Amino acid sequence: MIKYFDGGTGTMLKLKAGELPELLNIADPERIFAVHKAYAEAGADIITTNTFGANPLKYGNCEELVKAGVSLAKRTGKKVALDMGPTGRLLKPMGDLSFEDCYNAYADVVKAGADGADLVLIETMGDTYEIKAAILAAKENCSLPVFVSMIFDEKGRLLTGADIKTAAAVVEGLGADVIGLNCGLGPKQMLSLVEELEKHTSLPIMVNPNAGLPEVVDGKTVYNVEPDEFADYMEKIAALGVSYLGGCCGTTPKHIKALIEKTKNIPDRVPEYKTASLVTSGSEYAEIGEKSVVIGERINPTGKKLLKAALRENDIDYILKEGITQRDLGAHVIDVNVGMPEIDEVKMLPRVVFELQSVLSTPLQLDCANAEAMEAALRIYNGKPMINSVNGKESSMKAIFPLAKKYGGVVVCLCLDDDGIPETAEGRIRIAEKLINTAAEYGIDKKNLIVDALTMTVSTDKNNAKETLKAVKYIKEVLGVNTVLGVSNISFGLPKREAVNTAFYTEALAAGLSAGIINPNSAAMMNAYYSHNALAGLDDNCAEYIASVTESASAPADTAISLDTAIIKGMKEESARCAKALLEKKSALDVINEYIIPALDRVGDGFEKNTLFLPQLLMSADAAKAAFDEIKASIILSGKAQVKGEKIIIATVEGDIHDIGKNIVKVLLQNYGFDVIDLGKDVKCETVLEETVKHGARLVGLSALMTTTVPNMEKTIKLLHENTNAKVFVGGAVLTRSYAETINADYYAKDAMESVRIAQDYFGL
Repeated sequence: MIKYFDGGTGTMLKLKAGELPELLNIADPERIFAVHKAYAEAGADIITTNTFGANPLKYGNCEELVKAGVSLAKRTGKKVALDMGPTGRLLKPMGDLSFEDCYNAYADVVKAGADGADLVLIETMGDTYEIKAAILAAKENCSLPVFVSMIFDEKGRLLTGADIKTAAAVVEGLGADVIGLNCGLGPKQMLSLVEELEKHTSLPIMVNPNAGLPEVVDGKTVYNVEPDEFADYMEKIAALGVSYLGGCCGTTPKHIKALIEKTKNIPDRVPEYKTASLVTSGSEYAEIGEKSVVIGERINPTGKKLLKAALRENDIDYILKEGITQRDLGAHVIDVNVGMPEIDEVKMLPRVVFELQSVLSTPLQLDCANAEAMEAALRIYNGKPMINSVNGKESSMKAIFPLAKKYGGVVVCLCLDDDGIPETAEGRIRIAEKLINTAAEYGIDKKNLIVDALTMTVSTDKNNAKETLKAVKYIKEVLGVNTVLGVSNISFGLPKREAVNTAFYTEALAAGLSAGIINPNSAAMMNAYYSHNALAGLDDNCAEYIASVTESASAPADTAISLDTAIIKGMKEESARCAKALLEKKSALDVINEYIIPALDRVGDGFEKNTLFLPQLLMSADAAKAAFDEIKASIILSGKAQVKGEKIIIATVEGDIHDIGKNIVKVLLQNYGFDVIDLGKDVKCETVLEETVKHGARLVGLSALMTTTVPNMEKTIKLLHENTNAKVFVGGAVLTRSYAETINADYYAKDAMESVRIAQDYFGL
């Protein structure tokens, strides 16, 4: 039967503006216990600890807070969920928090609270990278089941851009026990998202919505869905097949009691096992299956003098260009291999992976024979990668399969063992079967394997191509496992290699090749790929083929990157170089107006149209900042006074310690030339007024993430309107446009990009 979580703790506490709930675990424990008890008496099976924000990044040493929170929940006699919410900070490269610092913060909470808890609840998460840090912290520091619940917008996207399919692949790959959704939306809005999640996960599902969307009534924040209506919608969600239900913001014991009454006779149902083979970044996926996937081979030093030189000289920008070019030419996954005798792979591989993920949302294949380097890269990788590779040697399987199980990924299985590479298809198939069976012993399913039958050069044996293709066909059709080949190996030692590669690739696709490691820069190879898809009925109306031909015909011969292109692609070093070169011919103002602002506008338009997402927005902002830094340096050298843009004050309101949204707004406004004065978080109303008057600012931006701090936002707006002529725009997860109007804000910014548009319109730019 369905198990039930409790509802909103903050809702029941009726916190005063700025009051921090976690501190009450010690300051007023009976107040917290009364809330837990009320939910337990309403029928909740699982009580969440009052530790949502109790992490070291917010409170320093939080051990006492966490232990007290667990103890209070345990007094109810119900199952206890150790609750861990988001840190409130963005991880690098989008923010300033390192992955390991994030991991350590969660690890401290787990160490303090696991003893006495029955499960770890990682909830209200909007970033797959932070989810990974939290899951690893839980699994490496306790043996409790791990539940992961995410906050999606109505379009089914996380804050950092991942859709439900991508997020589910990452969470499942990392070994979570339960997956779900909470907060942000009411049950009505969440219904379609639960349907989507059920399509893409094999894990039990939990759903904890808000009691609708927030409104302001008589100066107080309220939620508009009453217990009976809440229960009616939750009945529809329960019927989809879920295992856990509960509530989030705005829900009370009455909501939970009504929910239980309405759904207690509906059996729980774990979703059917999904067999889709997915690799992902933090925001995009590539599905390996019927339609072959293109893996770009260019970031591999074998036979590539320029890449070898770049690795020796730490020229990361060259590597980034190779990745971006391959992505732009159609690669779905980018291979990353930095193996050279003089290179420390343990340091270099994770560094290159991190830098590539700073500019690319394309999934990566980690290509490495060094298990230590592989783990270092897997640990900091954002998403579910391809892991290249494991082979039939016992030592290889013992080294790689545990890593794949721990970190998630699709493992490339090479058909070789201690006796080398078998000459025949049958010999390679036997090794493939051994790898598949051994992987199963480690708990790795077929969907997370992709077998490389190994391409041997045809110039050394006329049967090499034939035997490889025979193995590919059998492994795919009979063993039911996806296949991959490094295609270009077929032509070593032959003239006009591209012709041989293309012919072999075409035959391999026809034999059922699931993924080809190829050179996307080769028009012939990419034409073979698109042509095969069209002929095999994998390209509706031949749309991709036509687009590929049109794009290649219109592509400029000169591939040099311009400043606007570098900004759009998020290339910081290239942006700086381009800006510096342009400043020798153009004025600073011309560089800004002709290159930087148009590039940011293009990215902003993509963000608003949902073709680009937050990672790309921030990558481009960083690249623009690099260009601006060159402009500032040039102005200083010239001795000319720098012209400051219009002043804008921004602040997170008093009592609110969350500033992710505000920091994103700051970066974007600065890159559009505005002079942003950031007052920080937990800023008193009087301070906002004083700074606005002091700087003569005409526009003020206020942020709030907690419903309990919205009254302070309203108070600040009132103070500004009574004492200045400044206009105020507001934003934050708890706000809606109608809500903003109710508290008399002049503008509502649904996201960071809208803040820019508001400023541009207000100042007539």
